[in-house]
Amino acid sequence: MLRYDIVDVFSDRPFAGNPLAVVHGAADLSSEQCLALAREFHLSETAFPVPRDSSSYDVRIFTPDGELPFAGHPTLGTAWVLRRNGLLEGVSAVQHCGVGEVGVAFLEGPPERVELASVRRDSLGELPRDVAFQMLADLGLSSVDLVEEPALIVGAGLDFVHVRVHASAIPQAVPITDSFRDYDLEFAALGRAEDPIEGVNLFAIEEADEVMSIRSRVFVPGVQIPEDPGTGSAAAGLGLALRDLGLLPDGGSFEILQGVELNRPSRISVRVEGDIAYVSGEVCAVASGEIAVPQGA
Repeated sequence: MLRYDIVDVFSDRPFAGNPLAVVHGAADLSSEQCLALAREFHLSETAFPVPRDSSSYDVRIFTPDGELPFAGHPTLGTAWVLRRNGLLEGVSAVQHCGVGEVGVAFLEGPPERVELASVRRDSLGELPRDVAFQMLADLGLSSVDLVEEPALIVGAGLDFVHVRVHASAIPQAVPITDSFRDYDLEFAALGRAEDPIEGVNLFAIEEADEVMSIRSRVFVPGVQIPEDPGTGSAAAGLGLALRDLGLLPDGGSFEILQGVELNRPSRISVRVEGDIAYVSGEVCAVASGEIAVPQGA
């Protein structure tokens, strides 16, 4: 049997934010066994960490469809679980994953949060406007929903198409449950990407006082979980995209509210300094237990 923890990331209470399963004792698990466990939990991601020492660990991250080189909420949730279980000490740690090393920090409260540092890896530039229009149509929207700024493909571990829309369009978008339209040729024309283009990040900038406020929805069409309630990797890329668009020319901070339409509100804090996006959020425990080791997977 394998021990596991389930936590909700980007939330201060259970049954909100983005759920994550963290499976312990994963050192000898094959990729097929990890995938079988991820499909059993059927969450957007399941993490399989192996501690190196009291300040670093390896992790593999799986969706029900396959392995990812990096993802935001599994990074924050895994670090939080390992520290709570006494496997990490101090105020920082290093995660080793498919994209390399990712720094993690434990921020004192209130509220207490976990923060990751994500470095720009891809900037493929502007998506042609007609392609952006087609993407909106795929999501049940139209060209009038698009704001003037161009759609950008930017990533810091996973790439997303960041599309700014009017606030009224956010609740109207419809997730796609079957395959996404094939945009491979359009993406390839923009250049070679270091990381996979994971999906579309629709965002709207709302009126803000001292800190910019953003509403977002992240869609990953053609997979078993087509909409994500809280996406740290997309938040990191969005921070860098806002800098490229001149909306955060000198860097700065903003807050994202995501997952409202899924009844799992996620609150994500982002801080941009140069080509590094710092993404943070709260984590809370939901469940723990044991699960069988998949046989013959």
